[in-house]
This record gives sequence, structure tokens and C-alpha cells, in this order.
Amino acid sequence: AVIGRYKLSVQSTSSGSSSPASLGTFVLLFNPWSSGDDVFMPNKAECEEYVLEEFGIIFAGNKNHINSFGWNFGQFQGDILNICLSMLDRSLNYRKDPATDVSHRNDPKYLGRVLSAMVNANDDQGVVLGNWSGNYEGGKSPSSWTGSGEILQNWKKSGFRPVRYGQCWVFAAVLTTVLRCLGIPTRTITNFSSAHDADGNLRVDEFYDASGNHLDRAADSIWNFHVWNESWFSRSDLGPSYSGWQILDATPQEESGGIYQCGPASRNAIKEGDVDLDYDCPFVFAEVNADCMYWNYDTTTGKKTLMFSESTVIGQFISTKAVGRDDRVDVTNDYKYEEGSKKERDTFKKARRKLGLEDKFDPTAPTPQEIDQKPDISGRFKVAGPLEVGKDLNLILVLANLQSDAKTVHVNMTAWSTVYTRRPVHEIWRDSISITLSPKEEKQFPIKIPYNGYQQQLTTDNTIQVTALCHVEGGIQVLVQRDITLDNPAIDIQVLGEAKVNKEVDVEVTFTNPIDMEVMDCVLQVEGNDLLRGILEIDVPPLKASEKSSTKFKLIPFETGPKHLLVNFSCDKFADIKTFKMVNV
Repeated sequence: AVIGRYKLSVQSTSSGSSSPASLGTFVLLFNPWSSGDDVFMPNKAECEEYVLEEFGIIFAGNKNHINSFGWNFGQFQGDILNICLSMLDRSLNYRKDPATDVSHRNDPKYLGRVLSAMVNANDDQGVVLGNWSGNYEGGKSPSSWTGSGEILQNWKKSGFRPVRYGQCWVFAAVLTTVLRCLGIPTRTITNFSSAHDADGNLRVDEFYDASGNHLDRAADSIWNFHVWNESWFSRSDLGPSYSGWQILDATPQEESGGIYQCGPASRNAIKEGDVDLDYDCPFVFAEVNADCMYWNYDTTTGKKTLMFSESTVIGQFISTKAVGRDDRVDVTNDYKYEEGSKKERDTFKKARRKLGLEDKFDPTAPTPQEIDQKPDISGRFKVAGPLEVGKDLNLILVLANLQSDAKTVHVNMTAWSTVYTRRPVHEIWRDSISITLSPKEEKQFPIKIPYNGYQQQLTTDNTIQVTALCHVEGGIQVLVQRDITLDNPAIDIQVLGEAKVNKEVDVEVTFTNPIDMEVMDCVLQVEGNDLLRGILEIDVPPLKASEKSSTKFKLIPFETGPKHLLVNFSCDKFADIKTFKMVNV
């Protein structure tokens, strides 16, 4: 049956031709507990997590340093169901042809695709407007949200004007809320070192100039992480082996069928390299499998030379929250065969063949000679100290001569603040050195970027990309780079006493200013389903160097059971310090 709002009336046979009496309306949803439903999920614990659970954990950071934060999906709060239903009636498909659109609302793959388009604002005045510039004036910074409820309510209150601003986890979290609300089991997935392959060749090209600056000139990119969704339903269009988890992505990256939507792509199809199946499998396959080419680009002549290529960096530590626990589960093996195995390379070749890339000459691709070049030196950045906002950043550049004759190397180094998509925003630091490495010698060069050197330039993502471009005399250039995510200082929540329904309980949030300057404009934002209504905002007085602040407020819980309290603390020096606490009511 088609999901949505139904009118229910009763007609009595004895009263002859009198008009039926209305009993009111009800809403029909998908039912994952029912074995006849397209979304049937046999495991009850999974139904609890992926449909009924209103709290989630989203993973972020980078592959060297995974962090996480809580999110309030809130799919059963207040007006959310009405807003989700009105999303369906605002889609392009419904506006074009209401009757046909409604007749397809029994099909989770149809609704998943339509909603992946409606969650972003592109094309259809959907829910959230994306912004990856690092400047979020005129709206809320993407990292400041703690739940979907505020976003969906704001969208409705403004007369359905897109809410500013979101990035991938916001789109994915809102889509999770909407699909769980409608009864489709859904979860968020984080992919580290995620490829955005804009031209569909399963290859991502990155360009660097002679100084080592990462040039923002290619449509392709490699994100530190990207968050999308998986929803559980059967694929009658593809056959039973492609049923189960389906990938949907509401982040507007590339158009599909002329609009910004993505999926559903069967996860089994991705793993097997069946990229010719509906929908958008080549894009998703590239996100977890693309090969990377790193080029040196001469900005005066436009000539590019390949520095090196990698086939194992993309798609690492693919993560989701565990069922019934607050832990990370790694699902990389559900997306691909083990990196470097023959099976994995065969699947990649099969995907290239299905996309017609095997036989087509690609003038932009590196030649076999270029790919076979062997560098004379190797390099890496080692971390030599804490990676924390407010502390100096200490690294060591390690260079090793791989040859049995001496090498002279000129090294150009840069550090840029970036957004999590690795898009460069501000230059922070640059330096250059010339060195000679004896045969087989390894040398270490300490690098220090003081806090006051990066503090002004840092984005709310706390990410810095450090690059060393090594020009080896008589040899090929070697690129050494590292993406660094700095941790925010910690914040602590204590519930002072026992939480009981309809009884006041005190909560204390403490924060210690870790830097030797005053922090100002401090705001604490608190939300939690069944613990408080709406969002609590508290202004916190400025904090001097090393000063500790304690903020107390009261909750009156109105439901029993395990509930989650989410806290977000911001000030002029630290953006969006998040934590959460489970409160047993």
C-alpha cells in the first residue's frame, strides 16, 4: 500500500443513503517488523536501532584520527512526521505529476531517491543549503547543529525556505530522521579518504604547484571523510542478491538524472563491481575504490607531470554506530574485497570494463612509463606532540635516500587550513630547505607551527594540510603530505542526582580554558529528547587563561528510559565542542 495520510470513515448499511461518518485520519508507514513488507528486517535488535532509536553517533576526523559526535535524530518528536510527509508533496516529481508520484509511494527505492533530492536545497528548494567555503555568514555553521529537529522545524517555519548551512553529515543525519520516521531502517555511514570522482573515470586527479600548494583546479577531490546513508529494503528491480543495505546520498555532489540525488545503489553491487546497475553505482564505487593520481602542475606552461599514483588509499575505515551500543563498527569489508588482493583488483577491472574505460584511450591518463617511474627518495610527516587546538603543532619531516649515491633535494613546504573536504582555505605557513642526503641516509627536520600562527586561519573543521614538495636533482619529484585534524579541548557533563519523570534534576557542564588568553562569546547549547523541550541556549561569561567555568541548569524529564543529553559549547577561539551523556530516567 501507498504510505501517507488516509481518511477513515464508516458507512452504516441500515441507514440507507446517508453520507458516511468520518472517524478521522491515520498515517500508514512502512513496517520493517512485517515479513511481507519491502523493508522487512528479520533482526529485531536492528529494527530497534535503525527505526526506533532517536539518538545516533556520527564518525568524522580523518583516517589517522577518527573522532565522533552525538546526534539527535528525533524522528518521533512533535511535528516531524507532518514535515516528512510535506517533503514528499514538495518534491519535483509531485509538482510535475501528483497522481503518478503518489502511486509510487509504496516503493522504498522510489521514496529514498526522491528524499535524497529533497534533503538538499539544490533544484527543489529542499531542506538544507550546502556550504563548503569556510565562511558561514547569513546562517549557522554546519558543525553547530546537534540534531535534525531544529533544522526540519526551521524549514517549515520559514515557509519551506532552505536552512543555512549543511555539510555531508547534516544531509545524512536529516535523511536518517526522515526515513526512520517513515519506517525505513536507515543508518549513517562514514567513509574516510572518500573520493569525489566528477568525471566518471574511477580516477581522482590532484594537482600541486612547484611550491607544494594544493591547487583547487580539479573537479575531482579526496575528502578526509564523507557521510552518506544506508537504508534496508528489497530490490525487486535487480533480484534478491542485490537486496539488503542500499546506499543513498543526499549531499549535492553530482547530478543524477538531471538533479542532485544519489541512490539507491545496492551495497552488494558495489562490492561486486556491478556498476551498470541502478542507481548511481559508478559514483559510489569510485567513492570507496578510485585510484589517485598526484600531479605537479606548472602554472605558467600548463604542463603536468605525474609524481605518483596510489590504488589503496581511497575508502578506509568505513564506519557506522554499533547496534544497541555507542561503539564504532567497521563495515569496509562489506564495500570491497581486501585492498591489494587479487579479487579486489579483478573487481576494479570489471567495473572499468563495464563503464567502457578499459578500451577507451584517455589522453589525460598517465602513461605506463610515468606510472613505472621510481622515486629516489621517500618522505613522511611524523607527529611530534599533541594535536590540539590551542597548542603549537609539532611535526617532523623524515626524508630517506633510497639510492646508493648521494642526492641533493630542494624542499618547498606549505601548511594550509582546509575544510574537511581538503579544500584549501588560508595559507598558514611556508618554508623551504635544500639538503644533501648521503647514500641510504635518513634525515629528520623538525617543524613547528605555533598556535598564534594558525589560530586566525583555522576553519570550524580544525583541519590543516601540510605538504612538502621535494625536487630531487636529476630525479622525479616526490610529494609528501599529511592531513591533520586537531582535537578541541574537552567539556564535561555531570547529572547531579537521580533523574525521575516530572522531577527537577540539576545538570552541571564544566569547561576549562586551556589557552593563555581570554575566551569570549561563550555559548552553551543543550538538547535531548524527553529531557527538555526545544533547545536550551545559555550565555557563559568570558573565561580568563586557564579559568574553569561551571554552568548549571535544570531538567524535568517527561519519559522514562535511557535518554541522551547533547551539549555543544562555542566561543571565539573554539568552535563547536561537543559531547553527550546518557541519562537513565
